Amino acid sequence: MSLGPGTRLGPYEIQAAIGAGGMGEVYRARDTRLDRTVAIKILPDALAVDPQFRERFEREARVIASLTHPHICTLHDVGHDDGTDYLVLEYLEGQTLADRLVKGALPLEQALTIAIQMAEALDTAHRAGVVHRDLKPGNIMLVRRGGPSGPPEAKLLDFGLAKTRAPVAAGAGVSMLPTTPPGATVQGTILGTFHYMAPEQLEGQEADARSDIFSFGAVVYEMVTGRKAFEGRSQASLIAAILERDPPPLSSLQPLAPRALDHIVAKCLAKHPEERWQTAADLRSELRWVAEGATEETTRAGSTTRHRGRIEWVLGAVAALAIAALAVPAALYFQRSAPEPVVTRLDVVTPPTSDAFSFALSADGKQLAFVANGEKGSQLWLRPLDQVRAQPLSGTEGGDYPFWAPDGRAVGFFADGKLKRIDLAGGAVQVLSDAPYPRGGAWSADGAIVFAPTPYDPLVRVAATGGAVAPVTRLGPGQGSHRWPQFLPDGRVLFSIPTGQPEALGVYVTSLDGGEPTRVVRAETAAAYAAPGYVLLVSQGLLYAYPFDAVRGIVSGERVPVAQAVGNDDGVFRSAFSVSATRSVLAYRSGAGARRQLLWFDRSGKVLGGIGAPDESGISGPDLSPDGQHVAVLRSVQGNSDVWVIDVSRGVPSRFTFDGAIEAAPLWSPDGSRVVFRSARKGVYDLFEKPANGAADEQPLLVSTQNKGPLDWSRDGRFLLYSNQDSRTGTDLWALPMIGERKPFSVVQSSFDEIEGQFSPDGRWLTYASNESGRYEIYIRTFPEVGGKWQVSTAGGMQPRWSRDGRELYYVAPDARLMAVPIRVASDTRTLEAGVSVPLFPSRLANGGNIPSYGFQARAQYAVAADGRFLINVAADDGIASPITIVQNWDAALKK
Repeated sequence: MSLGPGTRLGPYEIQAAIGAGGMGEVYRARDTRLDRTVAIKILPDALAVDPQFRERFEREARVIASLTHPHICTLHDVGHDDGTDYLVLEYLEGQTLADRLVKGALPLEQALTIAIQMAEALDTAHRAGVVHRDLKPGNIMLVRRGGPSGPPEAKLLDFGLAKTRAPVAAGAGVSMLPTTPPGATVQGTILGTFHYMAPEQLEGQEADARSDIFSFGAVVYEMVTGRKAFEGRSQASLIAAILERDPPPLSSLQPLAPRALDHIVAKCLAKHPEERWQTAADLRSELRWVAEGATEETTRAGSTTRHRGRIEWVLGAVAALAIAALAVPAALYFQRSAPEPVVTRLDVVTPPTSDAFSFALSADGKQLAFVANGEKGSQLWLRPLDQVRAQPLSGTEGGDYPFWAPDGRAVGFFADGKLKRIDLAGGAVQVLSDAPYPRGGAWSADGAIVFAPTPYDPLVRVAATGGAVAPVTRLGPGQGSHRWPQFLPDGRVLFSIPTGQPEALGVYVTSLDGGEPTRVVRAETAAAYAAPGYVLLVSQGLLYAYPFDAVRGIVSGERVPVAQAVGNDDGVFRSAFSVSATRSVLAYRSGAGARRQLLWFDRSGKVLGGIGAPDESGISGPDLSPDGQHVAVLRSVQGNSDVWVIDVSRGVPSRFTFDGAIEAAPLWSPDGSRVVFRSARKGVYDLFEKPANGAADEQPLLVSTQNKGPLDWSRDGRFLLYSNQDSRTGTDLWALPMIGERKPFSVVQSSFDEIEGQFSPDGRWLTYASNESGRYEIYIRTFPEVGGKWQVSTAGGMQPRWSRDGRELYYVAPDARLMAVPIRVASDTRTLEAGVSVPLFPSRLANGGNIPSYGFQARAQYAVAADGRFLINVAADDGIASPITIVQNWDAALKK
């Protein structure tokens, strides 16, 4: 049964579907009697006629009704309407723990807080004689109390498999009841449950409270490490791993995990129930002890002081922890021998932001600058780490990529196509230089600022007071860009070359006198120097420290993991971390991307529904399949960017590409049978093609020495339009014939950038954005022969898209409004007329009127359906992002 909006079940009016699975369908509904939002759960039609599953459904209602606890979902009502049984549950706004874990491990304090809450919920259930028997991340909901920026709170869901002291259905192997209905073939669903099953459940024995404790241990292991405790390539090998093998210690995957937590989780995962924690109450007490300060550092032999500090999420307590971490009196540590440094961490919760990657620690590690939303929109904020609150910096509206003056008295940043500075003591913001599409800056001790003005230029420098700009580097053979500079202690510059030929990619060191750069390490993202001798880099979501000889400019020795699940922005090749020059302070963000969601809009801007739940994995570049049943997107999960395909009706994403390289910009073939995408697996972005059903591996479609990305496929299937990055002409539009010799040819090539092209439905016209007038405007020209050219927008525009009948053209104005332009082909059929642009509605695009990256990577963030609806990639919850984690003495483990 699928319930549409407006359907009534008794006094409850269905508003929207919010989830579906093998064992139930869940809807958001309005209680018309109490005027409140509730969740309605019903059985799918295939199960509603089965007495076994109806009994389980009724048992779930009885179980939930018997439990009252703040961390267990509340049952409001049960009902029956016209043959449909339903449960009325507390409506929880948030995400499941499974969805959160897609982007990697949780910060340790957050994982401990959630673990304690879940242990409390289990203790309540077990005392009431209820064994959950299906504890897993998908059955734990994370909600935020006290507003969207509040700490996550756990809620235990889905007691459909719960066992009580009351008799249950007879039959052997009751613990092995499947979690999918008979006939289901979704292997991942089954394996997803097996990952958390206790050995006795897998062997068909009776489950008791200690079985839940085993599952609990597997969940905590995954929260802390970002990896499942037990894995296998098949169901049989997974079961064998659970029955016979122990997972690697937590601390081997998460160096900052306390040894005490290692012990707690290992005891949860003991193979025999008698060897586990015997009650959830004992488990909860142990976890509280760890959270209150029994860390690895303070329990190590030789330390006589136990550092205790209850984990708190309110901002006032965070400030207290900051003071303790960053300004501890020396007398506290005075001993006859020098104590080992204590690793302390705190989370800084920021206001909502659409740029969770833009933050920077001051050189002394005492202040944090970050980008977040304020009363005047996105702007820079300042947070001294010994104070309770952050303050917005007036005059920094629209700013990003902040970097500090060495003395901590001023901040450099970019806004309005300019390099600017703001002095914290007061005064007006100063404009220092042009920087139309910046990629980072750095401030030297002698007052020079080195920055990357665009994604295609070498580094330049300017005095911190402004003045003439001088080159610092020059683009060498095969080098696509120089980005993200940082000064070394001796005045040389560390920077990144993330685009270009494979042999040129890496992190480099150069001097300000224009000498030849020296490559330090091969990499495709930004790096940072940390005293006394490390280079920090993110790879596959893990932040590593490489031993670095700054004098000789070389790395040596093994890299060491420092933090995990660190966000990486593949569009501009930077990562979500910052490190201080002194005092060993590290700041990083897990996942980093603000939540995004695909929403349907009509022409008036009314939201008609969404596809799936808000997603923290950086959804980008949606492309609707020709039949409108699927949408292909880029998602970044655990630091790896891949193409995913989302089922429109169910909102369920499935991974489509699996290579370790960045894979993005999916594009459907006109018949929906194939998907083209770009991949950087060879260092340069090439085009690959793969069957849409996943029945075969992808194959190279177009390989060359230049970066490129697919844009559109003509409706007759004859031409594939793609963007091509040229070191001389910038980004151009090219076409690849899909029949015959398949010899590419240029379509629009000039000294300016031409991006975001799309064929008209009849294939005779081409729309695109170009900056030939000094800013991006929308144009139309003939195709394939060169002929007429018409400018459509007059006040700026990007992301053009045709209506399905070709009679209208849409684009995004600089203020992020979606615009519509009527298009009429003249009677001679060789010219056209563009009408007056009309605003439709504010687009709410995740990146506003701009695109997340420029050049060949530029991709529209919305799609137009055949029926005229707009599918837009919006910022969910006004850009809520994960907290910024501050780590004091992050390098303690490296000094052993």
